[in-house]
Amino acid sequence: MSYNQFCLVCGGTGCESSKADLIYQNLLKACETHGLKDSVQVVKTGCFGFCEKGPIVKVLPDDSFYVEVKPEDAERIVAEHFVKGRPVKDLLYHAGGQAAKGEGDIKFYQKQLRIVLRNCGVINPENIDEYIARDGYAALEKVLFKMNPEDVIAELKVSGLRGRGGAGFPTWLKWQSTRQSPGNQKYVICNADEGDPGAYMDRSTLEGDPHSVLEAMTIAGYTMDASKGFIYIRAEYPLAIQRLEIAIAQSRELGLLGKDILGSGFDFDIQIRLGAGAFICGEETALIQSIEGKRGMPVPKPPFPSESGLWGKPTSINNVETFANVPVIINKGGAWFASIGTETSKGTKVFALTGAINNSGLVEVPMGTTLREIIYDIGGGIKDGKGFKAVQTGGPSGGVITKDFLDTPIDYESLTRLGSMMGSGGMIVMDDEDCIIDVVKFYLAFSVEESCGKCAPCRIGGRKLLEILEKITKGNGTMEDLEQLKKIGKAMKNASLCMLGGTTPNPVMSTLNYFYDEYLAHIKDGKCPAGKCKSLITYEIDREKCIGCTVCARKCPVPCIAGERKAPHEIDQSKCIKCGACFDACKFGAVKVS
Repeated sequence: MSYNQFCLVCGGTGCESSKADLIYQNLLKACETHGLKDSVQVVKTGCFGFCEKGPIVKVLPDDSFYVEVKPEDAERIVAEHFVKGRPVKDLLYHAGGQAAKGEGDIKFYQKQLRIVLRNCGVINPENIDEYIARDGYAALEKVLFKMNPEDVIAELKVSGLRGRGGAGFPTWLKWQSTRQSPGNQKYVICNADEGDPGAYMDRSTLEGDPHSVLEAMTIAGYTMDASKGFIYIRAEYPLAIQRLEIAIAQSRELGLLGKDILGSGFDFDIQIRLGAGAFICGEETALIQSIEGKRGMPVPKPPFPSESGLWGKPTSINNVETFANVPVIINKGGAWFASIGTETSKGTKVFALTGAINNSGLVEVPMGTTLREIIYDIGGGIKDGKGFKAVQTGGPSGGVITKDFLDTPIDYESLTRLGSMMGSGGMIVMDDEDCIIDVVKFYLAFSVEESCGKCAPCRIGGRKLLEILEKITKGNGTMEDLEQLKKIGKAMKNASLCMLGGTTPNPVMSTLNYFYDEYLAHIKDGKCPAGKCKSLITYEIDREKCIGCTVCARKCPVPCIAGERKAPHEIDQSKCIKCGACFDACKFGAVKVS
């Protein structure tokens, strides 16, 4: 068939949950109805990244970008766009009052540079031919027939690629250490156990471009003289798992995995191992324990996995994003990759931008891009015209960064200096109506729940931090509690067995540094400035503004509001559950928070 137009439908998890598959099926049906099945190819891709506007349908070659598409829109797109040759204007993304002509007209994409996400939203991830058409497996062929293992390591060293899982360890050094470790059996592991709240970078990469990871793992196997690889992924990512299984089967069928790959004499195969969703299994030694069938708990280092890892054999572990960079580095050269980013942080970084932001989504930017550019230029600023309060980077183990540091370039060292971290790439934005202590309490609760309990500093210290925060948000905090938070946090950092315990205090420590006044307001004034801590707020009715419309009383679930119609009402504080229903319902500003 000779297609002259293409209709790309986002098939990532987010859009799938909004009936993207039904949109895809309806587009296929409409093309058949209008006799277009031989001229218009409908393709389900991976994530486009612009999740705020999904489901997305993109038409090529004219680059029309349809957003917030519904299943019932499919017939209209086909009848109008493909049959009559005119775009469906109300479905197009509009910027500045004008319909965008492709991604180049959309601010969300303008400052992005897609290396890891190069094929997401572009190819059908379940068709290996489409990956190959975009230089897929060219890097593997180059490595097998034109490079030796030392050449690969040298290229990675020139590139400056550092691990994207959080620690930023040089990739070349990890591969070299594993290669130099003695042993007749070595392993390559891809850590796809992405569990940070609000993070979906690795999952989306696997859903949209699984072959990039398979190719990179095979290159790693050749470089380290390993014959077997494992992808460790949590079972709650069914779409990513399905597409990985399809990709592995296709690669084996074409001789790109298995025995004698491409006739080179090199053997390498990959298996999938499912995790149960334990956050601690993102830590490399706990992950290894889990693959071995043991309870996922960290073990002391050294020895490091590169010396003694899976079943006691030399093992190299990298996350999805790190691997996805490798084929591009081999094809374009380490110097090309090193020309992007900063002096110490090369290449790009993928972030899941979420929270109180207008344009939530998956973002890939050059290292060195500032927080301001990500939040305001790409993210479109804060929702509902509210003010920016802080941004949390690095997931539950990261710290919060205030408006004073919005012009900080994103790189490993800069974020660490601010008391935060790069992490795997979660970025959660908070507005000026968020209570910073309530947010920190949320992260602490997550970390406490996910602690494996093996070491006392993490098991006991994390829970103690959470108890103190709960005490403060209930109005029972003391100044001594603030000192306790610092002491416990310092002890956890110094004595925890792994980085989960060592970084759990980060949100507490960074907010004590940047939002000390908010802690004081909770403790000394007995007030929550953001009005989020129920124990510290009181809803009252201003008798001069109340017109007695009774809306607040009718919305109250208790009820605790009384008063005659057309007369001022009152709230019985002994019954009020502080749900805020009256505040939200009042159109006259009569209900106030104190």
